[in-house]
Amino acid sequence: QVQLVESGGGLVQAGGSLRLSCAASGRFFSRYAMGWFRQAPGKDREFVAGISWSGGVTDYADSVKGRFTISKDNAKNTVYLQMNSLKPEDTAVYYCAADEYGSGNAALKYNADYWGQGTQVTVSS
Repeated sequence: QVQLVESGGGLVQAGGSLRLSCAASGRFFSRYAMGWFRQAPGKDREFVAGISWSGGVTDYADSVKGRFTISKDNAKNTVYLQMNSLKPEDTAVYYCAADEYGSGNAALKYNADYWGQGTQVTVSS
């Protein structure tokens, strides 16, 4: 069993930065591909970024490419999402997800074994 806990959300002005963290409990974190998703009010949950279980491959939604960076620290059982140049349209609840031996792409939405509870990110204009 793996529990995921997100942190680092908050209120930031457009153009600012935030770093989200997702800490995983349990064993064998290194086996898991990790992903970040977000859900705005009235919208479906969408893929933001993912990283393969090995950490060697990353994938991003077109809307965040060049602004967001995902990274995975197996020693700390934590995955990060560095978000720069934030826009009001980035406002959403951000969730992390884990998929054992996954590739870390958008399919993680359907393949995830575990989800976190989410952290709110609000970007003001």
